[in-house]
Amino acid sequence: MNPSPAPLPPQGQQHLAAVATPLGVSHSDDVKRVLRNTYALLAMTLLFSAGVAMMTLTLKLPAPGLVVTLAGYFGLLYAVHKLQNSAWALAAVFALTGFMGYTLGPLMTQTLAHAGGAQTVAMALAATGATFLALSSYVLLTRRDFSFLGGFLFIGMVIAVIAGIAAVFMQIPALGLAVSAMVALLSAGLILFETSRIVNGGETNYVMATVSLYVSVFNLFTSLLSLLGIGGPNE
Repeated sequence: MNPSPAPLPPQGQQHLAAVATPLGVSHSDDVKRVLRNTYALLAMTLLFSAGVAMMTLTLKLPAPGLVVTLAGYFGLLYAVHKLQNSAWALAAVFALTGFMGYTLGPLMTQTLAHAGGAQTVAMALAATGATFLALSSYVLLTRRDFSFLGGFLFIGMVIAVIAGIAAVFMQIPALGLAVSAMVALLSAGLILFETSRIVNGGETNYVMATVSLYVSVFNLFTSLLSLLGIGGPNE
């Protein structure tokens, strides 16, 4: 009679369980904690950002301009990165998302000034929510690893930023729309990428995970807003 195989050590059992995990099985406690904290903070920052945008819209505050927008965004993003493990991390996150909400106000004002502007905003908001829910659910259920997209998404965003700045200074509407379409696709890819990093243990800091997902959702919404508002007449 063949001897019974020796039991696997705890580490081996954990590895085997991870490999053989079927669809829909619960994630580890660490992953659950990061997901819970990330989605809770993401919901709060989205509500805060929406509130700031509505205030900007109501008060008809002017747009900060391209230079101030880029400086504020990258400066606050750098602050979040430096403070991610400190007690000031949450303050930096809300400062960043509040600033981005402020930049959204003038864009909303411009869109709502067009015929059917309210419908365009509603459609962009619904499409953004549905896209985020579908992509996140897919990764959470399948645990598929999308880390291979990292380099492609980074290069794509760099190209999109440069092309977007060129479209503003050169006043080429067609280029601006192409950039919006490109950013929408890249943002969807970033949602897959960041969610898979959390699920597979590549991202354990919920502050950075929240900021990454927030920026992706923000860019997806603003890009869809531009694309859906193509037909809006300027009055």
